[in-house]
Amino acid sequence: MNRVVVIDYGMGNLHSVAKALEHVGGRVTVTDDARQIAAADRVVLPGVGAIGDCLAEIRRRDLEGVILEAAASRPFLGVCVGMQALLDVSEESGQTRCFGLFAGRVARFSDHLRDAQGGALKVPHMGWNRVIQRFEHPLWHGIEDASRFYFVHSFYAIPSAPEVIAGSSEHGIEFAAALARGNLFAAQFHPEKSQHAGLQLYRNFLHWDGQF
Repeated sequence: MNRVVVIDYGMGNLHSVAKALEHVGGRVTVTDDARQIAAADRVVLPGVGAIGDCLAEIRRRDLEGVILEAAASRPFLGVCVGMQALLDVSEESGQTRCFGLFAGRVARFSDHLRDAQGGALKVPHMGWNRVIQRFEHPLWHGIEDASRFYFVHSFYAIPSAPEVIAGSSEHGIEFAAALARGNLFAAQFHPEKSQHAGLQLYRNFLHWDGQF
């Protein structure tokens, strides 16, 4: 039930993601072996760095097909760049073609963002932000609405269908902090860096049957 594969494509904070999942009871394998990914009960796609490099490495390792199959058939969680990769296209690294599992695009935060008091906001957006839950979802179980999660990103998702936004946050503008549809859930924030709320989200993922 809790056999989890964290996809290893040479980038991302794989160790901390795996340790967080193990901490909440997961049997975790970090691998780029397509056979192990295909056999997993649930799959996590992490990501840190430039999306163009991440997707190029995924495709170099011939992992796109097994990722798409996993995303179509079992509980699947994208984290940070792993969330952005699920949209159609990203402005980062040129117009990078992504997986197209959520219609929409990924854009960069403006360098001229201001907070509510008129102060300049930095890009990348780094630190703790409240996430507003836009609808009930099994992965929000036991997590209070407006809980704080930890973010590190310069780009953000703009889905074509607002109804897939499971959580939103603000950095000068309101942006999608989480997306959900069917057996897919994706978070712009890092659950493994988000203390109790993040660990609860991973715990929920381990027990989620992928139904929504």
